[in-house]
Amino acid sequence: MTEGAKRAALYVRVSTDEQAAEGYSLDAQRSILEDHCLADGLDVFQVYEDDGYSGRNTNRPAYRRMMDEIDSWDVLVVLKMDRIHRNSRNFMAMMDTLNKKGKEFVSCFEALDTSNALGRFVVDMIQRMAQLESEQIGERTYIGMREKAETLEGSDTPKKTMGMAPPYGYRLEHGSLSGVPEELETVSYVFRAYADGETMDSICYSLNREGTLTRRGNPWNKYNLRNILHNPVYAGYMRWEDILIRHSADTAVTPEDFNRVQELMASKVRDPAKRTVRKVPTVDDF
Repeated sequence: MTEGAKRAALYVRVSTDEQAAEGYSLDAQRSILEDHCLADGLDVFQVYEDDGYSGRNTNRPAYRRMMDEIDSWDVLVVLKMDRIHRNSRNFMAMMDTLNKKGKEFVSCFEALDTSNALGRFVVDMIQRMAQLESEQIGERTYIGMREKAETLEGSDTPKKTMGMAPPYGYRLEHGSLSGVPEELETVSYVFRAYADGETMDSICYSLNREGTLTRRGNPWNKYNLRNILHNPVYAGYMRWEDILIRHSADTAVTPEDFNRVQELMASKVRDPAKRTVRKVPTVDDF
């Protein structure tokens, strides 16, 4: 450490899509930031790396650790402002924290001075532009996903996953859903037990007592059990918003039994206005 030199916290972040589009790998960002510190006489306190995390929120382990260690460094250095945040509100909240702690902020590519009003105004405007870009990407992604769902709805291709992670009871084989027999047996039990009048708490207790846990090895609770009971995939359909896409994998329940469970669950909702029943097509509907 150089005597009297400021301690720099270097933050680098990338997601798979961003790296492919922009070419700013973690190593490339780190190298540029280290060169910047060397040129400005800053000592590198720590490099904080978030690999594969979105900049739209603060749920990033390295970012949180860096902010927890804020008293150990003097200046935060990033490659670009959108590396640290893509949400203007989160960025300004961070800047407030930095200001209260007497910390500096450096963005290598923007070269802004945040110690004056004009600099803070420009920082805010750039962040709002980054947020606009992020939201536009989200809108385009949404449109693309909906178009894909509408295309798959009437398609004969077996690869109807919408890029989804397979839920409990299924796995992916060559891009298609394939049933996991022992898990589907558990799902069938859940539907039968609920239809027979057992409570969710009772079903969870039975599963956990027998050592039948979730795919991640966690105990069942009424929240993940409710997800099972509401998921039409077990009756032969994948849902994307209001679109139902038929799949060809094994099922755990018939469409008729699935619909009866939806009606039973809705009947237990106290507020009539919230009793939404989302059914799947049955043989009689064709």
